[in-house]
Amino acid sequence: MQLPHGPPNVPDVLGAAFPARLACDVRSVLAVLPDARLGPVEPFQVEVQGEVVAIPSRIYNEEPEAGLEPSLTGTQRLILHCLYSRHGDGRVRQRRLERIVSSSEPWVVPFVVQLAGEYVLEILETIGRGLPGLAVPGSAQRRLYGEFIARNAVFFARTERRVASYWSCYYRGKYAAFGTYPGGALVEGFRAAASEQVGARLPRHTPSPSANAASGQRPATSGPVISVRQTNCWTSGSNDGSAGDLLEVAD
Repeated sequence: MQLPHGPPNVPDVLGAAFPARLACDVRSVLAVLPDARLGPVEPFQVEVQGEVVAIPSRIYNEEPEAGLEPSLTGTQRLILHCLYSRHGDGRVRQRRLERIVSSSEPWVVPFVVQLAGEYVLEILETIGRGLPGLAVPGSAQRRLYGEFIARNAVFFARTERRVASYWSCYYRGKYAAFGTYPGGALVEGFRAAASEQVGARLPRHTPSPSANAASGQRPATSGPVISVRQTNCWTSGSNDGSAGDLLEVAD
C-alpha cells in the first residue's frame, strides 16, 4: 500500500496498514466505520512480504453497528478486526485479537506482534493461547512469524525492549523469572522462530528467560539496554497500553 504524504487523510492512513492488493476490501471496511473525534495516531512501518505498510498505533473509532459486520466478506471482517486491535480501549483490542490471532495471513502478523509489546496481561495470554504452533519447529505458524520477524529486526527489537520494560515495571513481583512472564515467553518464541528461518541466532534485547528481577541482569545488545533494577519507570506516549515506548534504559 502506498504510504500517504502531506496532511493526514484518515482513509489513506488506515488503508496504508494493509497490502495494496487489499485496497478494495479496505474501502468496503472503511465504509462501515463510524467517524472518530480523534484520528489514527503514530503509525509504525513494517515490511510484509516485500511491501511496506504503516499501521496506526491507535485508532479511536467506535465499533460499527452490530448489523453491519455480517455484510462483510471473511477477508473484510479480518481487516476490520485488525484495525480494531489498535483501538484505544484495551477490551476492544483483546476482543478483536481473539478473532485474528490464529489467522495464517501474513498481513495479520504485525498486528499480533505489536500487541505482544503491550502490558495488558490478558492480551499476552490470548496471544500465547492462539499461537500453539510457535513452539513447534517447522510448523506453519512458526514459519509465518519467523519470516516476518526476520524481515523486521528493528521492529522486533523495539518490541523486545518494551516487553522487558513492562515486566520490570509491573510484573516482576508476580513473575520472578523473565521467561515465566507471558510476554517474555512470547518474545522467546518469536526469536526462536526467526532464528530457525535465518539459520542463525538473533541478537537478544531482553534478559535471558531465567533472569531474576533481583539480579539486575542486562541483555546483551550493542545499543541502549534495559535495566531490571528496582527503579521508577517512565513512559513517552499514552497510558492506554503502550502507544508509546515504556523504557528504563542504561547507556
